[in-house]
Amino acid sequence: MDRIEKLCADKGMRMTEQRRVIARVLSAAKDHPDVEELHRRAVAVDAHISIATVYRTVRLFEESGIIQRHDFQDGRSRYEEASGEHHDHLIDMKSGKVVEFIDEEIEKLQEAIARRLGYKLVGHKLELYGTPLDDRKQGS
Repeated sequence: MDRIEKLCADKGMRMTEQRRVIARVLSAAKDHPDVEELHRRAVAVDAHISIATVYRTVRLFEESGIIQRHDFQDGRSRYEEASGEHHDHLIDMKSGKVVEFIDEEIEKLQEAIARRLGYKLVGHKLELYGTPLDDRKQGS
């Protein structure tokens, strides 16, 4: 049983075979796929999975807190497993690739800004958008 499948079971969610396939595809994803990409990958495993089933399953997993949705300004909602670990995102505007990162300096700066403005920081989301400085280095 993969991570997402286990989370579903822990929440008492009824798992059809098609939901299991979608859960496995999401668990195996090393990127942040949208519904259409999830459907393409799921159909490679089970040709009977409809796009509507993927939409319903993704919505159910999101509402249950199992996956997170991101809207990275490209008009498509993208998904990743909801982890307890905070991280930020850098989105390559040329390729659409999403790079996850953690930077302690940025984390401290955000807390300091909140304090300076009279607040205690209780959460945040950082998305950076960029293009490669040198196209030859892209993909490395």
